[in-house]
Amino acid sequence: NEQAKRSIMGKQNPRVSSSRRKSRKRHFSAPSHRRRKIMSCTLSKDLREKYNARSIPVRTGDEILVMRGGMKNREGKVIAVYRKKWVIHVDRMTKDKANGASVQVGISPSNCMITKLKTNGDRIRKLEQIAKDRTA
Repeated sequence: NEQAKRSIMGKQNPRVSSSRRKSRKRHFSAPSHRRRKIMSCTLSKDLREKYNARSIPVRTGDEILVMRGGMKNREGKVIAVYRKKWVIHVDRMTKDKANGASVQVGISPSNCMITKLKTNGDRIRKLEQIAKDRTA
C-alpha cells in the first residue's frame, strides 16, 4: 500500500532519499551546525504569540519547562547544550551516583518547552525572519 502511494505521488526531490536507513544515518551522524537546528524546543504559548514562531533552537541561558519524562513539570535554566549526546543540561536537574557524586541528567530538547528566551540581536532578527516567513 505504501509503495502504491509512493508511485502515484512520487518524491518531491529526486536527490533526497526516502530510505529509512539513510535518513537515520544522516540524522545520527549530523555535524554540529545541523544538530543545533535539530535540537529545537517549542515555545510557550505567550512566547509563541509574541514572536509568531513555534519553535527555536535551544541555547545556554534559556529557561525551560520539562514536559515529559522523569523530570516532568520541573523548570530551570539551560546550562549546557550537549550536541554530541543530543541532550541539554539544566541547573538543579541532577541525580546522585552510588559513590555520592551528583551528575547532570541529560534531557531531550523535544521534551521541553522554552518559557523565557535569552535574547540577543541575532536571535531577535532570526525570530523576526521566522515570523515574516509564517505570514507570507
